[in-house]
Amino acid sequence: MTLAPETASSRSFRIGAHGFAAARPQPGLYIVATPIGNLGDVTLRALETLAAADVIACEDTRITRRLLDRYGIETRLVAYHDHNAEQTRPRLLARLAEGAVVAQVSDAGTPLVSDPGYKLVAAAIEAGHRVVPLPGASASLAALVAAGLPTDRFFFEGFLPAKSGARRTRISELKTLPATLLLYESGPRLPDSLADLAEGLGARPAAVCRELTKAFEEARRDTLDALAAFYAEAGPPRGEIVIVVGAPGAEESSEADLDVALKQALASLSVKDAAAAVATATGLPRRAVYARALALQSGDG
Repeated sequence: MTLAPETASSRSFRIGAHGFAAARPQPGLYIVATPIGNLGDVTLRALETLAAADVIACEDTRITRRLLDRYGIETRLVAYHDHNAEQTRPRLLARLAEGAVVAQVSDAGTPLVSDPGYKLVAAAIEAGHRVVPLPGASASLAALVAAGLPTDRFFFEGFLPAKSGARRTRISELKTLPATLLLYESGPRLPDSLADLAEGLGARPAAVCRELTKAFEEARRDTLDALAAFYAEAGPPRGEIVIVVGAPGAEESSEADLDVALKQALASLSVKDAAAAVATATGLPRRAVYARALALQSGDG
């Protein structure tokens, strides 16, 4: 395969009724984030860079072509993935050595985050080439801000092991991390993974975020055990999934402490408002706190 040089100094493309001319960037490797579902989430800078690049290295040319076709970009695509990286990487590095502008994208989101490609970046840096990140969509960060869990400290785990034994071992290693956990998972494995997470981490608050930015976007928030029970009955969902799990301690307020906080709140607030205030203060799921508040008010607690 030969990557032919590009002689144009700029390219034109159109967004809606507006045409844009993309000036040629400085030579180098550009790591370009692409939408995770909604093609309207791409940045103008990403479009300009993709239009002006000499070549775009992507995981699947068919998927990336949909984005380029949407915005009238005709830059050449070259497949670069785990199965052909050893053969394609030297050719891309040779283009960089010639002064080319090479853009690297993943099928969706920010490249190199649970996606192949970091070896190209490392090789480009070692060879002294310019490497420029273009920020944009990321499924893990989108799920983090939608989950309603603490965001001041988080740990990105990516995919847990597929086999249950290895998955449970890894979950036990993550148990004491003082951070919100971000996990990727496939639909078919979600019920089993949630069951293992509930067994290993307890009833921590969590969220299952599915198909983010797409037509059937969903964020289901509850405790890990409740989510595991729901998906055990409902079955595997479709789509791209991010699991967000609260840090240790978020679920560990004792019943006595919870009852004290609720009784104090119920002295001046309605059940609904008291539960909301205590849930916010403790990080516990609002549904569970509300149920406990009802029990206390009715005298069943």
